[in-house]
Amino acid sequence: MNKIYVLDTNVLLQDPYSIFSFEQNEVVIPAVVLEEVDSKKRNLDEVGRNARLVSKLIDNLRKSGKLHETIQLHNGGSIRIELNHKYFLQLQEIFVEKTNDNRILAVAKNLSLEEEAKENGKEVILVSKDTLVRVKADALGLNAEDFLNDRVVELDHIYSGFNELYIPKEALDLFYEKGDLLLADLANHPFYPNQFLLMKDSLGGKSSAIGMVDNEARKVRKLIFDQERVWGIKARNAQQMMAIELLLREDLPFVTMIGKAGTGKTLLALAAALMQTEDLGKYQKLLVARPIVPMGKDLGYLPGEKAEKLRPWMQPIYDNLEFLFNTKKPGELDGILAGINSIEVEALTYIRGRSIPEQFMIIDEAQNLTKHEVKTILTRVGERSKIILMGDPEQIDHPYLDEHNNGLTYAIEKFKDQGISGHIKLIKGERSSLAQLAANIL
Repeated sequence: MNKIYVLDTNVLLQDPYSIFSFEQNEVVIPAVVLEEVDSKKRNLDEVGRNARLVSKLIDNLRKSGKLHETIQLHNGGSIRIELNHKYFLQLQEIFVEKTNDNRILAVAKNLSLEEEAKENGKEVILVSKDTLVRVKADALGLNAEDFLNDRVVELDHIYSGFNELYIPKEALDLFYEKGDLLLADLANHPFYPNQFLLMKDSLGGKSSAIGMVDNEARKVRKLIFDQERVWGIKARNAQQMMAIELLLREDLPFVTMIGKAGTGKTLLALAAALMQTEDLGKYQKLLVARPIVPMGKDLGYLPGEKAEKLRPWMQPIYDNLEFLFNTKKPGELDGILAGINSIEVEALTYIRGRSIPEQFMIIDEAQNLTKHEVKTILTRVGERSKIILMGDPEQIDHPYLDEHNNGLTYAIEKFKDQGISGHIKLIKGERSSLAQLAANIL
């Protein structure tokens, strides 16, 4: 039996194409949802873009018939705009205030009552990204679901970039002697390109080794930079060693890193960037950026020039630069950066339309980017550039994103099969024992 799905505004603003995601079922958009979408379409951020796209999609559907009646979709389903939100009687004793959320609930409740009165009535389901709306729906006896079609992967299943293998000590000795091993001799399951293998003695000995998968040769090879010190920074754990390998490899122009606060993502990326830009001259410029949530927000409400406006948003970057440059006095870092023209701290607001060749790009807090924003950034990368996306999918500040559908998770999963990219999940916190404990228990 077909179902009726009533969509909340946040579903459309998160994924404008969600109206085509319900197969051969009926999609109902309450009129109040169109009002909320209309109020967002002048925004200059991703929400505004999605609001404008929703408007265009619905306007195109209008060509096929009247929106307050049923319009057939190409996937076999149908869509209509519901106008009966004025009937608030079913809710007024429970939720007195006529908020937009309650008006959407009223539409779903009225539809549910109408279908229950029919002999073969359809099941009515409210779809919302808002947890409290789903809670309210449950209190009213309505079926409510989260919109899951935009999820890339469950958080626990995000690709980690490495795998542990227990192999005979003889194989470990051979790996140290030759520098590589055939993947077929290690396991019969597939490996991802540039995946790290943490190989340990199968008999419980202390011998271990770290290698990287060479998919073309079907081998695991020794790391090139396993003992490398990067601007005075040395890896403190296996995952940081893997991160340094990815950051220094010229054949990997795209690297993603995830990890909790204090695992060293930003520090390692900046150290590797400074080494390759300032010391080795492999790149003409270091570009560091963080999304201003929501991305595209006008910075004009902060006083001063652009650099002064950006400073509060970029302070975590400056903290790490102060550590790397070993500055002691207030303002000393500003003097150093003023004398180095190859370091640029930029807002992602201004990246659209640019072409960025021969640069080392670091995008911090990338978990607050949408899929579209990640695509926009990656399509700006020019020849001989390297870009690092990093962040913590468990710390989302964007109102329409979560750990399952953000742009960083999306990029990790889409690129894990590609030979030009590498990924690592940093596990152990190295900021301090207190910071590690806080990250684990809070």
